Amino acid sequence: MADQSIEPALIIKDATKTFGKKTAVDHISFDLFPGEVFGFLGPNGAGKTTLIKMVMGFIRPDEGTIIINGFNRKTHYEKAMSSIGGIVENPEMYANLSARLNLKMYARLHDNISDERINEVLEMVGLSERADEAIRKFSLGMKQRIGLAQSLLHRPKVLILDEPTNGLDPAGIHQLRDILKHCAHEEGVAVMVSSHLLSEMQLMCDRIGIINKGKLLQICSIEELMNQANGSIYRIKTSDPVRAKKILSESYDHSITHLTADTLDIEIDESQINECVRVLINGGSDILGVQKVESSLEEAFLEITGGGIDIE
Repeated sequence: MADQSIEPALIIKDATKTFGKKTAVDHISFDLFPGEVFGFLGPNGAGKTTLIKMVMGFIRPDEGTIIINGFNRKTHYEKAMSSIGGIVENPEMYANLSARLNLKMYARLHDNISDERINEVLEMVGLSERADEAIRKFSLGMKQRIGLAQSLLHRPKVLILDEPTNGLDPAGIHQLRDILKHCAHEEGVAVMVSSHLLSEMQLMCDRIGIINKGKLLQICSIEELMNQANGSIYRIKTSDPVRAKKILSESYDHSITHLTADTLDIEIDESQINECVRVLINGGSDILGVQKVESSLEEAFLEITGGGIDIE
């Protein structure tokens, strides 16, 4: 988990990028800390990839400052970029060469990368036994992992991956998730992962930033986000939910959110649920059970963004 008392590995301040009349990234600011996996969450077209390309040096911001490991990307470009690794879109490899040879060729771009380090990253991504096979024989998931190994070779302080789970099967997603957690929590790397997959962010990240239409709407932990979703909703099981709703209508009608054949959902503060149950019992309603409903990450996301957007 990130220690926010230490210096950020990545500082983004007022980053802005426009293409014609469209503002793809609109004055976004946040810090990324060593030892955390930060999820950059938003629908396709929200501005995630544009921001990542600015951080990784592929495009220039129109406004704003990006500082990587203490170096301003604009004034100390080479020093800043030497501290970053990442994959945007598909990792580029020589298909007819082995994984090991691909890494050796990439290692020439950096100073002092030993054969021991190459073996270390191959082990880290679980490809030691396949290291001498040609890349063309690799599955998509294995190509993603060798791309990740390439990104880690020079021991970056910041690792950025844009939609890294695209095209992966469940086993590949699970492996990638474990590798990224290891990099952050065990190696102290600051990891940022962009995605539109809510469930993956929930399992992978320590904090998330929610972006929509180029604006950063909120940054919080997964736990904080879950606590925001729809307040506290309790599901009351009863043989006659219509009767129960009638009994509660005087005091709680506006809080009743859903009715089924044998349940009634009510949005209510935890301190009020006992009184709510007493009202039902005194009104002659039978109570077969009361359960707090866990809000989903999707509900929280839609609440923050105002809903009405296409999220897979």
